[in-house]
Amino acid sequence: MNNQLIDPQGRQFPYIRLSITDVCNFSCTYCLPDGYQGDKKKSFLTVSEIKNLMTAFAELGVFKVRLTGGEPSIRKDFVEIIRTVKNIPGIQQIATTTNGYKLKQRIQAWVDAGLTNLNVSVDSLDPKLFHSLTGHNRLQEILDGIYFAQTLALKKIKLNAVLLKNINSHQFHEYENLLKNNRLSMRFIELMQTGDNLEYFKQYHVSADLLKNHLVNNGWIRKEKEPGAGPAIEYYHEDYQGTFGVIAPYDSDFCDTCNRLRISAMGEFHLCLFGEGGFSIRHLLKADSQKEALKETLCRLLGNKRKQHFLHDGNTGFIPNLASVGG
Repeated sequence: MNNQLIDPQGRQFPYIRLSITDVCNFSCTYCLPDGYQGDKKKSFLTVSEIKNLMTAFAELGVFKVRLTGGEPSIRKDFVEIIRTVKNIPGIQQIATTTNGYKLKQRIQAWVDAGLTNLNVSVDSLDPKLFHSLTGHNRLQEILDGIYFAQTLALKKIKLNAVLLKNINSHQFHEYENLLKNNRLSMRFIELMQTGDNLEYFKQYHVSADLLKNHLVNNGWIRKEKEPGAGPAIEYYHEDYQGTFGVIAPYDSDFCDTCNRLRISAMGEFHLCLFGEGGFSIRHLLKADSQKEALKETLCRLLGNKRKQHFLHDGNTGFIPNLASVGG
């Protein structure tokens, strides 16, 4: 199906990041250092609303969806959500990003329901440092879950780490050792400024060029992008089974290959992670009969998408923290 989601710059959007909760049970220093501070009970998107939403997106040309949070697996109906989205005609990939909590016990059910791709946050391979970064002493448990996931029918498993100066920015060789004999994709994400982390950002931000230079100097070769891939820069090495990826939002051309849109757990349509706010579309998700109006609205709102974000100028848009709209 031809993609009908085209912005004023001519970019097409086959990929939706769908947050299903903003609740998280970890307290990562760069995102929720004080833990989740929800002050009232929220009504997150229902399975029925998610089905109506993703059916419309699929008919507009979306073939990939990532379930995010917060921590998406906190939802008791997480398996049902996976199964529902996977059964929508046109959806070819369904991924999730998780902190890996109880991953070994849960991943089989997720794959059985239709999960095709898995991302797990692993911000350090040092157990003590991992504990201090996340508030949980669970590194080995999470790694065990990842190793088990490798035995299942997943297309790709990625590990995510936020690049932090003098914390994990000197641990590249440890990750290389992990990739030596494991067919994993290790992705480092350059720390981004949000509405509540200015001092943290000033202290721990380091340019993604640090990692890119390390990779090039150690024989890693830049890969060509796969269909549906986003702005990540990927590298392979003939001596390693795994690959490295670098997500560098402060690169001048980062937004040129933007291919994803975002829906918050409360049903707001976000054109950019660092945009000025979202557009409420939840009133169009109540019934299948609203589908044509929903599709028209999504295409019309996409006309507001800007050429790039303004992180370079310290403008973080509306986003208070990365958990608020799924990162």
